[in-house]
Amino acid sequence: QVQLVESGGGLVQTGGSLKLSCSVSARTIRMAWFRQPPGKEREFVGAFYWYFRSTYYADFVKGRFSISGDDAETTVYLQMNSLNSEDTAVYYCAADVDYRGRYDEAGAYEYWGQGTQVTVSS
Repeated sequence: QVQLVESGGGLVQTGGSLKLSCSVSARTIRMAWFRQPPGKEREFVGAFYWYFRSTYYADFVKGRFSISGDDAETTVYLQMNSLNSEDTAVYYCAADVDYRGRYDEAGAYEYWGQGTQVTVSS
């Protein structure tokens, strides 16, 4: 069983930055961030592969967000810059241990964190 714990959410003004963290209790193949805006479905934000340190992002990120992981492979980060009101959402960290499914599909990830709220005010 893999446990994920997100932190770093909060209230930020438009144009501001926020860095989310996700601690993971065991080795995984890849990690991802998803988000669920109010009244909308969950959507893919970005993915991170530990072995190659490669990253993939949703189009709406447009260079504003970046994902990284620590050397111990225990924490993955989501750095968010130039935030706007459309980024308001609950952000979820997810982990995949058996490498099946596309990196941008929620079903590819077996383990999920509890979510952390990000609110961007104008």
